[in-house]
Order: sequence, then C-alpha cells, then structure tokens
Amino acid sequence: MRKEYDLKKIKLKPNPYASKLKKSVTIRLDSDIIEYFKKLGEKTNIPYQTLVNDFLRNCKEENLAPITVWKKSS
Repeated sequence: MRKEYDLKKIKLKPNPYASKLKKSVTIRLDSDIIEYFKKLGEKTNIPYQTLVNDFLRNCKEENLAPITVWKKSS
C-alpha cells in the first residue's frame, strides 16, 4: 500500500443508488407510538426506524389514508 495517493487522478462516477438513499427528517410522534415501535423492534430484532418506514411504505403502496376525527375542546 502506498503512503500517499494522488486523488486528483481518480475518475469519479455518479452514485447509482443516490436516488434510493433515505432522507433524514424531523417528525414529532407521540411517546406511546415511539415506545410501541421500539418494543416491536426489540421483539423482531429490527430497528424501530425501519419498522416505521416499512409501515409507512405499506400505507403508501396500499393507498391508505388516515381518518382524523377532530374533537371539540370544551
């Protein structure tokens, strides 16, 4: 192995997987939702972020939409 490499001679290619990379976002979720997916992750040995992503992907693929019922505050 060389002590130094001349990086100016490297021919760079575009990353073919760049369009498939995940994007980091900030999202606010209720504590019980996070706890549910964390426990599920421990049971299945799958990271909870992956479980949340898979669940949302399934909703997208099945064209599911949430039903939100707004409660009147008293």
